[in-house]
Amino acid sequence: MPKQINEQDLEKIEQQIAIYSKGIGITELETTLSATGIIMNRRSLLRRISTLIESNRIRATGAFKGRVYWPLALPGSDAQDVEESVIPLSVAGREIRGYVSQPIQRREPIGYRRDFLLSYLNSGPYLNNTTREHLHRIGRAHQENVPAGTMARQVMGRLLIDLSWASSYLEGNTYSLLETERLISFGQAAEGKDALETQMILNHKQAIEFLVESADEIGFNRYSILNLHAILSDNLLPNPEACGRLRQIAVGIGGSVYSPLSTPQLLDEYFQIALDTAAAINDPFEQSFFALVHLSYLQPFEDVNKRVARLAANIPLVKHNLCPLSFIDVPKKSYVEGILGVYEQNRIELLRDIFVWGYERSVKRYLSTREELGEPDPFRMKYRTLLTEIIREVVLQGTGPDQDVVGAWAAEHLPEVDRPRFITLVDAELRGLHEGNIARFRLRPKEFAAWQDAAQQKKSKG
Repeated sequence: MPKQINEQDLEKIEQQIAIYSKGIGITELETTLSATGIIMNRRSLLRRISTLIESNRIRATGAFKGRVYWPLALPGSDAQDVEESVIPLSVAGREIRGYVSQPIQRREPIGYRRDFLLSYLNSGPYLNNTTREHLHRIGRAHQENVPAGTMARQVMGRLLIDLSWASSYLEGNTYSLLETERLISFGQAAEGKDALETQMILNHKQAIEFLVESADEIGFNRYSILNLHAILSDNLLPNPEACGRLRQIAVGIGGSVYSPLSTPQLLDEYFQIALDTAAAINDPFEQSFFALVHLSYLQPFEDVNKRVARLAANIPLVKHNLCPLSFIDVPKKSYVEGILGVYEQNRIELLRDIFVWGYERSVKRYLSTREELGEPDPFRMKYRTLLTEIIREVVLQGTGPDQDVVGAWAAEHLPEVDRPRFITLVDAELRGLHEGNIARFRLRPKEFAAWQDAAQQKKSKG
């Protein structure tokens, strides 16, 4: 049984955090607590902070060294002011926030407006030249002539955790970032969490892998978006047949006066128009933001629409080897208000402010991660597809890291000059294969376990 946390400790920590209207990091918090006579090790402090967050007494943004703790409400202010100080808003963004922050009874009921989509060719683009140039400048990985998805693969481990957590958090999922990391990296579900929350995060992981590993084939087409929905909604919908299918029923939006399109034939028509419009956009950032706006607005599925929109927003970024968008640190309230602005006013300015700020946060996180990893091995990049094929074949056939088997395969598929290094690379990958990295080779846990058992039996007989 875990020890009961003293309420007095929680109150003292909460009181100290309340002093810092611009937030406080863990090291500074330790110092201020120590100055008031409260001394405890960091693990104990973090446990108490987690309790305060879970009981909605404080809030947190960021992760790891950049994590900042905030008072839930400030004297003479409110939580909205805190979030507004985090994300700089345009004048139009503030206007939209002012409207959607009103009680729902004061907002005018509205239905789906087709002109919002159909007029895009005349009214677009949503991102002006200055904004697009800024995003290209900060998001470019400075890698030319490399396969689609290379940048995302380099930061895959971090991206799986961050995007799975952030997108789920925006849906109300209560997993912490650390709990998400344990689930994705080690398969450890957090205690006391609803099974649906665990499933949501695992679905995100699989969907991100789908986007990155299929970077050459995906796009704004029915195959990509329908399958993205099928993965994200797996085991989460009351009607399993609705996974990967456009809805045949009307849906409502909680907390909004917006009523999405309800006629299935029209829904199908405008879904295709939205995809065709997105596919025709040349700039990847404009594509990304357009998809975020219109897949959210159309609500083409029975549920899981905004999750599909957030991951679909990464399709052009992955394909063009731009830094991915993880939505890390994006405040839930701000995001919801941005989406409500689209739903109820057909205005994109607030969501655009959030999109640009969120992308800047992602860039800082992933470009630093990439720098830590160093430049990728061009040989491995050249043969990444063949490497996946042989690893899968060896595992599925139940053979060990046998150089004769790999050598014969390499002789059939590679030029002679590259075979020795390729064989060495395959051997290293097979010996380093474990449950935390098998997804790179499109292997399932059962397949890997069977291969391990076969290898163990072979070793015992030998």
